[in-house]
Amino acid sequence: MKKLYCVLLLALSFSFNIFSQGSKRDALVLYHNGNYLDAIQICEQEITDNPNRIDSYVVLCWSLVANKQYAEAEQRADAGLKVSPYDLRLIEIFGEAKYYLGKNLGALEQFQKYAATASESGARIGAAYYYMGEIYIRQAKYQHADISLTMAVKKEPLRDRWWARVGFAREMAGNYAESLQAYDEALKLNPNSYDASRGRERVSAKLN
Repeated sequence: MKKLYCVLLLALSFSFNIFSQGSKRDALVLYHNGNYLDAIQICEQEITDNPNRIDSYVVLCWSLVANKQYAEAEQRADAGLKVSPYDLRLIEIFGEAKYYLGKNLGALEQFQKYAATASESGARIGAAYYYMGEIYIRQAKYQHADISLTMAVKKEPLRDRWWARVGFAREMAGNYAESLQAYDEALKLNPNSYDASRGRERVSAKLN
């Protein structure tokens, strides 16, 4: 009887471990599948169970931003960075949360920190440069925006939206020939891009 009891305890322990590991994977799967609320719930429970589980903070913040809960994402990223101050994933998503909240200087600081530290093949390096470019556009610093957005499309050249924003930054800076080239790149990728086609019309008129 005692032997049977021990076997049952081991089986239950094994089942619990499988469930615990599966829950962590499930949160990431749910996030990738667009089930952000469920991913948020799982990650919050994981953090309650273990406040130092940094991967849960990361998936939580990704899900919060994707669900447009930017203030919550900012708070949770800040909490996660207190646990792991140099986690690049949290630094980048902290910047995104601040960007969507209109906190341009704080967002720029995080993106610059990410870009300075992440490898050239970092998963979000292109996005970091893109957001920096958008912040510079907000600040009417169009030359700075051109540099950042050009870096973004260098990292991810198939983003027609990003190419259109390169075109816009160059147009606003008065660099019309270079702007036309960027709009053309956007239209090669997406002939139906409204922003690129309208931008191309504007700069073509200025060049003629």
